[in-house]
Order: sequence, then C-alpha cells, then structure tokens
Amino acid sequence: MKITELKTHLYEFENNRVVGDANSPAGRKLQSNLLIEIKTDEGIVGYSSAGAASKPLVESMFNRALKDKDPSNVKGITKQMMDFAFKGGHGGMINEAISSLDIALWDLKAKSNNEPLWKTLGGLNPKVRAYASGLDIPMNDKNLKEWYEKMASWGFDGGKLKVGLNQDDDIRRIGIMRDALKVNSDNPLIMIDSNEYWSPKQAIRFISEIEQTFDLTWAEEPARRWDFIGLKKVSDGIKTAVCAGENLKTMGDFLPYFHYKSADVVQVSSGMGGVTTAMQLADAAYGFELPVTLGGSFGHVHAHMATAIPNFMIMEITQEEPDPCMTWDVTFEGGYAIPGNKPGIGVEINFDILEKMKVEKTSPSTQASPFGRRPGAGLYQVAPSKEEIENSERLNQ
Repeated sequence: MKITELKTHLYEFENNRVVGDANSPAGRKLQSNLLIEIKTDEGIVGYSSAGAASKPLVESMFNRALKDKDPSNVKGITKQMMDFAFKGGHGGMINEAISSLDIALWDLKAKSNNEPLWKTLGGLNPKVRAYASGLDIPMNDKNLKEWYEKMASWGFDGGKLKVGLNQDDDIRRIGIMRDALKVNSDNPLIMIDSNEYWSPKQAIRFISEIEQTFDLTWAEEPARRWDFIGLKKVSDGIKTAVCAGENLKTMGDFLPYFHYKSADVVQVSSGMGGVTTAMQLADAAYGFELPVTLGGSFGHVHAHMATAIPNFMIMEITQEEPDPCMTWDVTFEGGYAIPGNKPGIGVEINFDILEKMKVEKTSPSTQASPFGRRPGAGLYQVAPSKEEIENSERLNQ
C-alpha cells in the first residue's frame, strides 16, 4: 500500500455547552477543526484532525515525509518527521502537524490489518476507565449540575472541575459535581484542574483548603508546566496527587519530571507527536512506576491507546458526542470507555454534513491558541471582568 494524497477540510460548529478554564472564564461555544484525510492507492483512507492554523505545516510535512510511503511504517515515518523538525523544535503548530499525521497513519495501519486500532497496538481488553470533564468554569451552576447529571446517567462516577479564580466558588461547584455523580458511587472520583493558573505556594494553600472538604484524586497542572521543581514542592505540600504533563511535547520535556518526581500522575496525549510518541512516553513513565492518564482526543483514539498501556489509570471525556459531521466507534458504560471493533480508530465522516460546515477562514475566537494565559496568573486570583461574566452568561442561555 502506498500513500497517494492528502485532503484537508476546515470546518466550524457550536459546542453543546460553553467551555473555558481559569485563563478563559468568558468561555466560548464556537469551535473549528481541520479534518485530515490521507488516501492510499488501495482506497483505504486514514482520518485525524488538527487546529486550523496548522494547515500549511500539515501539507508541507505530508509532501516531505508521507507521500508515496507505506503507512505501515508509521513509527519510522514519524521519527523522520521529528528529525525534519529538529532544529526549529517540536512545539507549536509543527507538533500539531506531526501529531495529526501520525494519528491518520495509525488509522491506516489498523484499517489495512482489518482490525480496530486497540488490537493493532496490542491491547487485550477494550474497556478502559474514564471520567467526565466539563471544561466548565464559564458554566453557571444550573448548567454545571445538568451536564454532570447527564454524564452520571451514562454511568460516569468520576469528574474533573476547572478551578482557580475564586475559592468559595470552587468549593461550592465541586460539591455540585460530586453530588451529581453520587448516583453511581458513594465516593465519586474528584479531580480539579487549575490550568497552570497558580504559583506553587498558591497551589499548596488553595488545594490544602479544598482537601479539608473533599477527598481529591488529583490536582492537575497546579503550577507552570516547566516548573518541575515547583510541581515537586506542590506534591510534597499536599495530600493529593499532582497530575501534570499535558502541555509537554517530547521525551526531553518529560525527563526533568521523571528525574525530580514532579508529577505523581503523568499526562500523555496523542497531541505529543501522535500515537507513536505518546506510547513511548507512557512506556517511559512505566519505567518510573508512574501511572498515566490521557485527555480528550480525536475520535477518542486515547481509548484505543489506553488498552495497551500497562500503567494506565483513567482517561478524560470532554466530548460526549461527536462533531456533527462524524461518528465514532466508542461507547460509554458504567464509568468506562469501550472502543468497538470497526477497523482503525472507528471514525466515519458524513461528507454531506461536512460540506455544510466548511469555512474558508475560521472565526477569530477559534484561531491559534484561543485559550491564552490570563493576566495576573501565578500572582493573584483575578476575578472575571464584567465583560467576561456577561459573555459567559450569554453563552449559558
């Protein structure tokens, strides 16, 4: 089999809820994606997606590294893509391009084997622990309660709440999430995520106060991603496990985490150089006896990956329903994500619907890095402005 063609489709749609975090409390509903198709001479097509801004790099990397290659050689192709990007580094849009192309290659490889990706990766049991994650700071209390009640109705007994701007609000809202999930467990798993908003000292103080009321499974990104010494201080200063790593990209980024024991739970992602690099990072964490968690992903490809990670702990579900133009082959039951048996990742595209969603140019709010770093982060707890509150209230309606 030989790779013959790349096609990309830029589209926008509205989420079914407003999303945001401590750095973006105004929130947003509009989302853009770049759907990627990699075609072959045997008619098999691999799918993935990326951010709109990565389109030129996706195209140039495809022409340089993938065209006319055999997709079954995915690990070697991804190593070559990493080598091509070596001098300029593996962050930003080049990482997104490499990651999305690698995911599509794995989709092709599994489809050529006529088996689901979890089997291609060597997974044994296609049933992996999962929790609900609302990306929910902009949600009002009513919508927060309703969303977690919906996720609880699907069997989820764990949830993660965005925190960081107001301690009283955070404690009240954690209680709302916990109570919604209690229908499935007397002790739901409770995770919090401050998205690098705090300094280490702030994190220790605020998390310690939350621990007086709630038994936390982990505190995610309590300090800046590169402050591996600060993250270790947080871990030593609280009872809760520190979870970190989702915004790192390479093995080199993770080495200080492993050396200094900065994270008690390590986040890996197919956004770190694709399935290939993420699985390598999970193996490295396994060598240090560290559990691994995975975040949201295209078509829930992480559910496939989790089946083949021996130190896998639990994965995040941020999107309970697929984009309107696609279906996926993953179901949720009893707090688990269950990848099915369709070949590849299991994503199928409705091109008629996609055609109606396509845009020539994305809206400003969905372009590169829509969620920046909030002024005052790491220094103060800055309350949402009047404009941010008004925007979130409008989107909550």
